[in-house]
Amino acid sequence: MASRLVLVLGDLFIPDRAPFKKLLTPGKIGQIFCLGNLTDKETYDFLRQIAPDLQIVKGNFDVDAPNLALSKVVTHGTLRIGFTHGHTIIPPGDADSLLIAARHMDVDVLLWGGTHKFEAYELEGKFFVNPGSATGAFSTGWFPDGEEPTPSFCLMDVQGDVLVLYVYQLKTDANGVENVGVEKVSFRRNSSQTAS
Repeated sequence: MASRLVLVLGDLFIPDRAPFKKLLTPGKIGQIFCLGNLTDKETYDFLRQIAPDLQIVKGNFDVDAPNLALSKVVTHGTLRIGFTHGHTIIPPGDADSLLIAARHMDVDVLLWGGTHKFEAYELEGKFFVNPGSATGAFSTGWFPDGEEPTPSFCLMDVQGDVLVLYVYQLKTDANGVENVGVEKVSFRRNSSQTAS
């Protein structure tokens, strides 16, 4: 793989509302983990142009793709990374349920989707990441009244036992101007998470 960068995204739903397309250019990303709800062939084709190594798991709305796995595990560096859409995690987004899933999959890092809301945290030596919705698709039950989903995705760079996560979020300021904010979060197996 020419690039170590791994694109992590999910819950796309609205392909024509893809605010990050200009940032995602072929040749810069080595692999893509799509956490479900890709929902259309045009988006699939676009992602394949960015990186031919496209790993997809089934979301609850991927009805035209009955053969997709519900979860996958890959190894990058010395880290085992599992990913799933999240609709099989009960209760959805629950930290203890995610920890059980991570233990069951025997992974150091668990990526999950379904809530359309970015999260990243460490629990009992494991790292958990939800990249949110790349298009900011609306979801019921996850946001307080009046709060809209923030479009987001993540890029991972893994070197040995260190994962550096770059979180891209489309923020709108008080004047209605949209800007892409980037946050960096690091995880080292058997140590604490650090953010900068």
